[in-house]
Amino acid sequence: MTAAVVLAAYLLGSIPFALILARRWGSDLRAVGSGNLGAANVMRASGVPAGVLVAILDMTKGAASVWLAARVSDGAPLPAAAGLAAIIGHIYPIWLRFRGGKGVATACGVFSILTPLAVPPALAIFAAAVWLTKYISLGSVLASMALPPIAYALGSPAPAVIAAAAASAFIVFRHRSNLVRLFTGTERRVGTRA
Repeated sequence: MTAAVVLAAYLLGSIPFALILARRWGSDLRAVGSGNLGAANVMRASGVPAGVLVAILDMTKGAASVWLAARVSDGAPLPAAAGLAAIIGHIYPIWLRFRGGKGVATACGVFSILTPLAVPPALAIFAAAVWLTKYISLGSVLASMALPPIAYALGSPAPAVIAAAAASAFIVFRHRSNLVRLFTGTERRVGTRA
């Protein structure tokens, strides 16, 4: 049962909403902008409403994976494992040769269920960083790094804190090229079209 739930969460997380919707709008997201299959690149390629829609869908699949796992489990470990599996599915989807997005919106959905009290402070860090610097990537990295200690400080269950730490590591790793561009001054700012 546990393996089946985690696998289902991975498959749910691996649904590439960004790619599917971008194709409906007439573009292959992998050949536009950063080539990333995420809401930020959709926003650059197709506009803010499209980016917001993709972010909502990615958050929904993350939240749904945790919610479904919680329905078949009485403890915290299985929902945490399912949430992490959904994030990994988004980042490394089997359908796309394991080349997906960066996991931020999906993680937001996952931890909105797993650690609901920790998400608003992390979102505040994201919003402040993006507002001050105009770099979505920097806000994403800072918020993902802040989430595990915030979750721990607020008394979240240990499996959720561990999942947050693992998700943070995946997200920071996926942003390594963005971090290089930040240091070299070539990272795209909010509002820059692809």
